[in-house]
Order: sequence, then structure tokens, then C-alpha cells
Amino acid sequence: MTIIGNQQEVTPAVLKVMEQTNDPRLREVMVSLIKHLHSFIRDVRLTETEFQQATKILNTMGQQSNDKHNEFVLMAGSLGVSSLVCLLNNGDNGATETTQSLLGPFWRMNHPMTENGGSILRSDTPGPRLYGTFTFLDQSGMPIEALEVDIWHASPVGLYENQDENQADFNLRGKFLTGADGIVRFKSVKPIGYPIPTTTTVGTLLDAQNRHPYRPAHVHVLAHKQGFKTLINQTYVDETDYLTSDVQFGVTQALIGKLEKHTGPHPEDGDVGEWYTLEHTLTLEPGVSKLPIPPIK
Repeated sequence: MTIIGNQQEVTPAVLKVMEQTNDPRLREVMVSLIKHLHSFIRDVRLTETEFQQATKILNTMGQQSNDKHNEFVLMAGSLGVSSLVCLLNNGDNGATETTQSLLGPFWRMNHPMTENGGSILRSDTPGPRLYGTFTFLDQSGMPIEALEVDIWHASPVGLYENQDENQADFNLRGKFLTGADGIVRFKSVKPIGYPIPTTTTVGTLLDAQNRHPYRPAHVHVLAHKQGFKTLINQTYVDETDYLTSDVQFGVTQALIGKLEKHTGPHPEDGDVGEWYTLEHTLTLEPGVSKLPIPPIK
């Protein structure tokens, strides 16, 4: 046991303990964490009052998280951490473009099974009709058959169904299977950009930094099949505002889909009023198929 003589001796004493960790990866992470965390404290000369405030903030974030809201995921995105982790671990470990993206705080398990080409509208949801066509390919450019695909997005008022008592459970959510062509087609309404919640800790941070809370309009995708790394994707609508100032730092060029406005009747559904098509091609990497931890129930 080391008796601490001064502030300079704290870090070596802690590192000595961290280095006793049996698991090699946990040891590597903890040693690096202590080095960077202690360096950060020295760099900003963290005061006792600031330290007390920081622990209070973390406690508050835990209290603000529940079955319908995950404040830590929201904060990670707002600090660019989620995007950085994604881009480091995909696209040949950050070397190339990738259609992998952020999971976001609103994915739920057990989306309702929906026939390919079917609608994900489960309650009255006014807005321009959207017809999506997503093509899923492997790295050689071949279509992936029998891929299980979750599709979900916010409503035209900017709320996911778990945030909005006026929407039916699992509204604007559906699970699809690709055919031999590797394609999922779905019917919905055109999403819009929306603000992330601002009544919690993240909102306080945005106010302090003079930042807007908006995300560009997007459709979420989660696709998985044995033999492929699970694809987590946000396909951004290419006409949307905030593409270049996403509060969650999530937009890359490879994630922007092709949105097209149409006039006249839809070839299958007839007169549906204003309607759009959204097309995007997504590539899966080989790997282990496993689902992420759901941020909400």
C-alpha cells in the first residue's frame, strides 16, 4: 500500500493498482482512462466546487434516464462520442466510408413484423406520403437475402411514438425481411428535422454553448443476419435543414439518401396527395451478428 505524499504521486499509485487487473482489455482501458482523466484534471486545474458539480450532473443524468429516455446516450451524441466510436470501428477501422451510423436513443426491440412493401403507419399520421426503397449489399456488391431489417423514424411533428401519447404503440416502426434482390420497401410519411429533448442536462449544455438542438430529418435502419456485422444506420433526407450542423454530429456523405418529390397519382396507391420516394444503398461488412443493448424499452 502506497502512502500518498503529494498530488504528483496520486497517478502512479492508481496506475499501479489498475495494472493488476486480470482481464487484458479491461487493464488496457483502465490504465489509459486513468492517464487521460488525471491529465485532464491537471490540464484544467479542476476545482473542488467543479468536481462536486460534475458528480451532481452525473447523478442527475442517471435520474433523468428511464424506460423511455436515455440521457447518457443523448449526451454521448451531443459530444461527438457516439459518432467517433462508430467511425473508428467501421469502414475498415475508419479508413473508408461506411453506411454504419449512430443507434440513437430511441431504438426498441421487437418491431412489428411487416410485409415487404407494407406501411409502418399504425395510427393516423398526417403528412406527405413517403415510399422508401433500401437496398442491402455485401462488400462484393451482391444483394443480401433474408436480412432482418428494422425501420423507424420520428413523426412529422418531430416525435417518436414513445414520446407522443397521440401515436399508437410502434407507430412508424416496422420489421422487414429482404428478398433475393436484397431490397426492403416500405410506406410511411416524410420525416422532418426535430429538436432533441432540451429539458434535461443535455439541453442545459446546449444553452451554455449557444447551440441549437436540431437533428436533420432521417430514417433509422437496423439490419442483421448471421455472417454479417449488424448494420446500424441513419439515412438522412438530402433536402433537410441541419445537414451541416447536426447537434449529434452524425451526418457523413455516405449516409445521405436520395429524396425525390413526385406529382400526380402514385402508380399503385393512386391519389395520395404530395408524395416522395427515398432511396439508399447500404453495405454490410462481414462479422458477427448481434443486437445492440436497447436504449429504451
